[in-house]
Amino acid sequence: MPATASAAARAPLRARLFPTGVPLLWCPLLTHYADDGTIDRARMAAHLAHLAPHVRGFLIPGSTGDGWELTEAETRTVLELAMEQSAKLNLHLLIGVLKTGAGEARAKITENLAWLKACAGSENAEAALAAARVCGFTVCPPRGAELTPEFLGGELEAILQLGLPTALYQLPQVTQNEMSPELVSSLAARFGNFILFKDTSGRDHVATSGLPLHGVFLVRGAEGDYARWLAAGGGPYQGLLLSTANCFGRQLHEISESLNAGRVAGAQALSARVSAMVTEAFGFVAGVKDGNAFANANKAMDHFFAHGPRALDVPPPRLHAGSRVPTEVIRATGDALTRHGLMPVKGYLE
Repeated sequence: MPATASAAARAPLRARLFPTGVPLLWCPLLTHYADDGTIDRARMAAHLAHLAPHVRGFLIPGSTGDGWELTEAETRTVLELAMEQSAKLNLHLLIGVLKTGAGEARAKITENLAWLKACAGSENAEAALAAARVCGFTVCPPRGAELTPEFLGGELEAILQLGLPTALYQLPQVTQNEMSPELVSSLAARFGNFILFKDTSGRDHVATSGLPLHGVFLVRGAEGDYARWLAAGGGPYQGLLLSTANCFGRQLHEISESLNAGRVAGAQALSARVSAMVTEAFGFVAGVKDGNAFANANKAMDHFFAHGPRALDVPPPRLHAGSRVPTEVIRATGDALTRHGLMPVKGYLE
């Protein structure tokens, strides 16, 4: 498809998926567990309701939501909950298809689509997605440092050829490779159903390349210095898709709103405070063996947003492996939240 035709196809698709505009702030929602290890549906629903006034888009499951660890049954439970709550809260969902073997992501998307059609009682793909509040599927390239750009391109083309709204996820921490700016630009020129690109690399090669992306929505997934990277602050990204939106949804929304209103100094000051807190939080969980840093740091911080200053009196959050975030991590996190003026007065579960 020529680039002009791709952009022309993308615009009406985006308008149908996002009638009020693409959300600027997205969150890979945490997965919460009850003491017996099952998905804590009530806690997750409360967390979503707490975030919804500030965060309108969610990636489920993402790395922060243990997407690489969840069983198929757990993934379905989390998606069912998200679909149910999104209908109540008017949210947008991206389904994370976290598969890194050749051909695996395409097969899983096909399987998920069949499930969504059955849930909706419709064979029409767009109608089934709309009924589930799903705006697309998020995929990574296959894993392997040795994979050539040609191979990566072929795999991603096979996914985009399904014709479904798709977000591409730059995650070299897992895939051991990166989609080049040339590849992303080429895919954007040829596939109007390529709607969003997320970059968690921290290197930002695609966003800063200057190559045309023909209307693909760019979101940054790397943490820190938030005000600098948003377009309203002179940066190359239209939005953010951040693990820390689980905890700082209100603050990140405020940064964006302040930049849009020209209150640059205020946005930069708040951005610096949140950035400093996040840097400390990720340092606190560096030695935690189970889970991943995205999930562990956010679970430690969310513990206080859920329970408020009395969080130290509540058992630490459970990880997918069955262990809990260490008490010393919780204590250090609480001290840092207080020091940076980010400790909530009351928890959303209180």
